[in-house]
Amino acid sequence: MSEPTQSIIDTRRPQMFPELTPAEIERLRRFGEVRFYGRGEALANAGQVGKGLTVVLTGRVDISTHDQSGHRELIVSHGAGGFMGELAQLAGRPSLVDAHAQGPVEALILPPERLRMLLMAEAELGERIMRALILRRVGLLETGAGGPVIIGSAANGDVLRLEGFLSRNGHPHQRLDPEADPEAKALIERFQVGPRELPIVLCPGGQLLRNPSETELARCIGLVGPIDPERVYDVAIVGAGPAGLATAVYAASEGLSVLVLDCRAFGGQAGASARIENYLGFPTGITGMALMARAYNQAQKFGAEMAIPDEVIGLQAMASADEDSFRLKLFNDEHASARSVVIASGARYRRLDVEDLEKFEGSSVHYWVSPLEGKLCAGQEVALVGAGNSAGQAAVYLSSLAAKVWLLVRGRDLEASMSRYLVDRISGLSNVEVATQAQVSGLEGEDGVLEAVRWRRGASAEEVRRPIRHLFLFIGADPNTVWLSGSGVALDAKGFVLTGADAAEKRRPLETSRCGVFAIGDVRSGSVKRVAAAVGEGAQVVATLHAFLAAVDQEPAKRTLVSDPPNNDATQ
Repeated sequence: MSEPTQSIIDTRRPQMFPELTPAEIERLRRFGEVRFYGRGEALANAGQVGKGLTVVLTGRVDISTHDQSGHRELIVSHGAGGFMGELAQLAGRPSLVDAHAQGPVEALILPPERLRMLLMAEAELGERIMRALILRRVGLLETGAGGPVIIGSAANGDVLRLEGFLSRNGHPHQRLDPEADPEAKALIERFQVGPRELPIVLCPGGQLLRNPSETELARCIGLVGPIDPERVYDVAIVGAGPAGLATAVYAASEGLSVLVLDCRAFGGQAGASARIENYLGFPTGITGMALMARAYNQAQKFGAEMAIPDEVIGLQAMASADEDSFRLKLFNDEHASARSVVIASGARYRRLDVEDLEKFEGSSVHYWVSPLEGKLCAGQEVALVGAGNSAGQAAVYLSSLAAKVWLLVRGRDLEASMSRYLVDRISGLSNVEVATQAQVSGLEGEDGVLEAVRWRRGASAEEVRRPIRHLFLFIGADPNTVWLSGSGVALDAKGFVLTGADAAEKRRPLETSRCGVFAIGDVRSGSVKRVAAAVGEGAQVVATLHAFLAAVDQEPAKRTLVSDPPNNDATQ
C-alpha cells in the first residue's frame, strides 16, 4: 500500500513559516509601522485587500481559511517572530486567508511598496521572506484554499475556460460538481441557478457570478483593478510572455516605472509548455508555468505593475505642453499612458481549417496542455496535430497520462521541424504513434463533446476514424498585431513588426517605425522563436529604452513621435 502524498506544508514547513530573530526584526522596523490589535480582531479577511506583510511582535495570530458553509480550517498559528502574508501582499491584492488575533497583539506592518524596498535592501533576509511568500502560495494552490469556488461539471467548456484562466495566472481555486457534491447541489438550489446558467463562481468576498468572463472573474477576486488614467509610466509593456516579463524585470530593477498588460495570463505560449528541457540552466527541465511564474514574481518584486487580464486594442501618440507620451486604449474603455511602449504581444494560436471546429473549442479542442487537460484525457486515446517543439513536448507529457497519443504530422517526418532530443524520445514511447502526411478531415460529436476524429494520410489514402474525445492543436501561430492598426507601426508582409533599419532610418535596435515604440520576441520580424532569444531581447531592449528616455529628457524640443508616412502603417 502506497504512502499518502505529503503536502508542501509537511515537507517545507521551516521555509514556509520561518521565525525572525529579534535582531532581524530590528532590521525590519525602518520599513514598517507598529499597530495593536485586540482579542478576536481581524488582521486580514479573505477577499479584502490587506495591509501588507505583518510581523508579529507580541501575541499570537491564527491563519485560517473558510469554505462556503463557514467551516474554518487552521493553516498555522504565528507567535512572536512569525510573519503573515503571501504573494498577494507583494502586489497589494486581496488576501486569500483570514487572520485573527488570539489575544492582544502587537504587529509591525509593511505595506506593499515598503515590502518591495525591504526585499531589495536586505538581500539575505529578503530572500528568506520571498521564498516563504512563494511557498505559501504553492501551498494554497495545492488545496485551492482561499480562492474562488467554481460550480459545474469538469467537462463543461466554460468550467475548463475558467479553471484554465485561474491556473495560468497562478491563482488557487476549487471546483465542485453539482452531480457529485451535495453541497454544490444545495448552493445551486439556494441561489436558484438553472442548468443553462452554469457554471457559477463564488468569490472569496461573497459575490456570486453566473458564467463570468475572465475579466469579470479577475475583477471580482482582485486580480486586476482600474488603471490610474493620470499616471504616465516610463514604459508600458504589451504582452507578459518571456520577452515582456524579461523587459519588466530589467526595467523595474533599474528604476523605471513599468506597467505590464496582457489579455489573458502571464507566460505566453511558453507558459503553456508542458516541459522545457533545452533552456539554459535547467538540466533536468522545467515546466513553462514554473519558469514564467518565477519571472512574474521577480518582476513584481522590483515594483512592476501587472494589469492582467487587460486587453490593449489601440495605440496612439499624445502630445501636451509638458511632455509627449503614448496612450494605450483598453478593451474595457480604460486607457494607460507611458513615455515609451514595448510591443511583446507574441502570437495567436492558429486554428485548424476543419468544419465545426468552433463547436468543440474549449471543451474538446485545446491549444495547450496543462495538468488540467491532462486529467481530462487520462486513460483515453487522444490526437495531437503539430510537428514543432511545442507539439513534441506536449506529446511526451500526454504519453504519461493517455492510453494512446496520435501525433498527426503534415510533413514526411519530424526531423525537419523538431529538436533531435524530442524526436528520439517520441520514437521510444510505445503509446505514441506518429502519422506523417496526415490532415484532419472531420470532427464528430454532439453538444460540444467530441466523439471521433477523422484524418487522411496522403492525397488518395483512405480516411482513418478514431474514437477520440480530446484533440490538441500545435500548428503554429500568427503575429498578434491586429491591435496596432492605425498606430503608424510598420509591419512586414506577414504581419510581424519591423524594427531597426528595416523599419525606418535612424532607428535604434529593436525600435519600430514609431520613435519610442519598440518590439521584441515572437511578434518582431526576423526574431528567433525561442524562449531564450525572447528573454535576451527583453534584456536588450531596456538599454535602448534608457537611451531613448535620456535623449527625450535632454532634448525635448527635438523629439518627434511620428516619422513614417501613413502607407507604412499596420494594415489589418
